[in-house]
Amino acid sequence: MLSPERLALPDYEYLAQRHVLTYMEDAVCQLLENREDISQYGIARFFTEYFNSVCQGTHILFREFSFIQATPHNRVSFLRAFWRCFRTVGKNGDLLTTKEYHCLLQLLCPDFPLELTQKAARIVLMDDAMDCLMSFSDFLFAFQIQFYYSEFLDSVAAIYQDLLSGKNPNTVIVPTSSGQHRQRPALGEASMLEGVEASLFCQCLENLCDRHKYSCPPPALVKEVLSNVQRLTFYGFLMALSKHHGINQALGALPDKGDLMHDPAMDEELERLLAQVPGLVNSVTASPEASCLPSRTPPRVGSPWRPLHHSRKVDGESDGSTEETDESET
Repeated sequence: MLSPERLALPDYEYLAQRHVLTYMEDAVCQLLENREDISQYGIARFFTEYFNSVCQGTHILFREFSFIQATPHNRVSFLRAFWRCFRTVGKNGDLLTTKEYHCLLQLLCPDFPLELTQKAARIVLMDDAMDCLMSFSDFLFAFQIQFYYSEFLDSVAAIYQDLLSGKNPNTVIVPTSSGQHRQRPALGEASMLEGVEASLFCQCLENLCDRHKYSCPPPALVKEVLSNVQRLTFYGFLMALSKHHGINQALGALPDKGDLMHDPAMDEELERLLAQVPGLVNSVTASPEASCLPSRTPPRVGSPWRPLHHSRKVDGESDGSTEETDESET
């Protein structure tokens, strides 16, 4: 049965909204690059596995940054993968630096840009020293806002800077998803303390949201955030977005903060995989949380088709290396 959304849109608009062409082009590229391997089991099976991985959100694992940020679904899938792989950092109460979180991101996307990680960290640290420690939950929700709404936030920063300098923010040019992230305007210390008038800022963002139909938070929720204060700073606004329950629900990538450390489906899958590795069953039973820790060894970047066949093998090897780390600590 077709969804109401599907029935309301013409075919070409629905396909464009779902970025089907992007996935078809990527699938064909992988097919051509790996045609010798794929010829052994057939093209039909390849396309079946490829689009199954897209539906499951595993298609972004170990892919280049230009691909993981190419569509909203890819961004949601990457956020969910990052949370599921590294939630044990939050379970253990570990505090990490910006560089350490960036290393974790690079385990899933080897060319993930440091600049984007630093922008997410500034939301948590309110532009303080970038070597301060952050909790996993604080960084994760800030990273979610920065990564998913990256182009929108670049425009918000430009509008904020124009308001501070008295310029007309309506002249701001909205950036597109070209894979290149504009440098965020430098915000002086005095400007950060004073902030801007919330009602004027809200009016400017309403116009911006009209132009960013598929890459901005729900306008009603943005207005709700701004209606609670008279003045606010740029990073104060981003922090409010990252902590807003409704915006997190609208994105649908992460659970509520109270459920952030719980993922029964992943725990069950890890237990099933670990049961297949000799010598690990007893140690995992004694310390179940140790199995969730990722390997510290970055994955070797090969063909984009490889993760579809070897993702479970990577999980198994990751759990094995963690078990050794856990023993060394005790």
